[in-house]
Parts: sequence; structure tokens; C-alpha cells
Amino acid sequence: MKLGVFTVLFSGMKFEEMLDHVKASGLHAVEIGTGCYPGDAHCDLNLLLEDEAARADYIAKVRERDLIISAFSCHGNPLSPDKEFAERSHDTLLKTIKLASLLEVPVVNCFSGTAGDHEGAKYPNWPVTAWPDEYNHVLKWQWEEKLIPYWKEVGQYAKDHGVKIGLELHGGFLVHTPYTLLKLREETCDAIGANLDPSHLWWQGINPVAAIKILAKEGAIHHFHAKDTYIDPDNVNMYGLTDMQPYGNVQSRAWTFRSVGCGHSLQEWSDMMSALRIYGYDYVVSIEHEDPIMSIDEGFKRAVQNLKSVLIEEQPSQMWWA
Repeated sequence: MKLGVFTVLFSGMKFEEMLDHVKASGLHAVEIGTGCYPGDAHCDLNLLLEDEAARADYIAKVRERDLIISAFSCHGNPLSPDKEFAERSHDTLLKTIKLASLLEVPVVNCFSGTAGDHEGAKYPNWPVTAWPDEYNHVLKWQWEEKLIPYWKEVGQYAKDHGVKIGLELHGGFLVHTPYTLLKLREETCDAIGANLDPSHLWWQGINPVAAIKILAKEGAIHHFHAKDTYIDPDNVNMYGLTDMQPYGNVQSRAWTFRSVGCGHSLQEWSDMMSALRIYGYDYVVSIEHEDPIMSIDEGFKRAVQNLKSVLIEEQPSQMWWA
């Protein structure tokens, strides 16, 4: 496996400055935002799609530093009732898939999206309980009329371009658990897989090692994010795990994103790295920094240090003892 970073935390740096910083930090991969929520500080989609020379120069700057682009990421909501944002999310996604194909970047990361509760809805609706029955009616409509048709088309488009889709299992979106990912994959195609981020699993009560086993057995892990979550048991008793407080309310929130090793032990992170290796994932572990009580530099360095101590980089040797 290789250690990388989702470079949105370095959006204030120029492209080459960012690459130099990543290289100097001892990493081997960059995950680059192309628009929507992550922004596009290090990737001008339209320029790179239109200009072959610009593409050649762009990828050369990555390769001459002995780095790879693990994924392009354009997290948005292509199913949103906000037609303008849905169209922008969709357009950015298709362009990102095309650019990934041209630059031989194997994965595009994004969200599955969340629709409203009917065609005239104004806002997305994320049903999270089976009763009263109208919640299930909404969920059925969203999947059958919006989610599956959309990803049948876009999943095939990605597959035709030799690109895999890494859906982040993020609360607030229709695909947010191993089950919903595998259900959508079954209804669409095997280009659809997970950008597995344990930080979103922990607060849902999902064991990341178990999720790795479930998804990797199906070949459904296409990318991996390294971000931690601290769960405050006292605050859970007050607010529950579906806590709607702003992320900045760290003292009272039930859970908070943390840098790797600051929410769960390195033993747990080591167990995840072992499970990834055992079940066939041998690609990039990409650091994502969203720790509200650490600076970018400190949080990034902490994640690098902790992951280097548990990452399995080399191929296993022969079992000389057996």
C-alpha cells in the first residue's frame, strides 16, 4: 500500500508547491479535488480537458516527483432538488471521469447523492427510520426513480472510460453503509465501489474492519480515506449519534472528526491496514484532514507519523517458517 493525501487541505498552495510538500513529507500519492465541495485549487478541469499539452505538463509534474494521482474527487449532489447544483455536480463528475481516463487515474471519488421526497421538492431528504411508513415510501421512490437510474447511466459511462467510482459512505447521502453500497452496485455495475472512510462508519456504529471484510470480499473497495472520529459518550447520551450541532461545537458534539490516532487507537488502525491487505486492497491510503482542534500542519503530520507506523507497504515474503 502507498500513503497519500487528499490535497484540499493544501488549497492555499500552488500546484507545484503542494507536490513538493507532499513529496518532502514522505508520501507517494495525491488525491486531487476537481470541483463541487472539495474545490478545484489544483485542477483546472476545462483547461486540462481541452489542452493536450497542458495535460502532459500537469501529469509530468506529478511523475517527476515520483508521485501518483490516486484519485480525482468531485463530491457533490447530482440528485439534489437544487437543479443548478445537481447539474453542476453531474457536469463536474462527467468531466472528471473523462479527465481521469485521459490521465490514467483509476478512481473518481464522489457522493451517491440524495434526492428530495418528490419531484417538486426544494431540499434533499435523507430518511433514517422505517416508520412512520411515509419515510419508507420516500426512500423507495428515491432509489427507484432517482438513485438507480442515475448511477446505471453514470456507472456505465465510467466503466466505458476505464474508471472506477469510489462512493464515500457519508451520512446524509443515500449510499452511506456497506449494505447500501452493495445494493447500488448490484443494481448498476461493478465500476461502482467505495471510497471507504472509517470516520463515517464509526459514528454510525459500524466496525471498519468488519466493513472492510464485507466490501473487499466483493472487490468493492476502490479507494481508502484515512480520517478518525472521536465519540464522546457523555454527549452521545444527550444528543445521540445523529447529532445536528455544527462541527465547531466540539465541547458538546456527540462525535468529532479527528486526525488519525486521535479518536481510535493505533491498534485499531493497524487492524484496518491488516484487513485491507488480507482481503486484497493494495492501493492508496489517503489522509483527509478535518480535525477542528488541530492546525492543518499539525494534524497532517500526526496522521503521517501514525500511519507510517502501521501501514503495510511491502509485499509479504514467503512463509519460510512453514
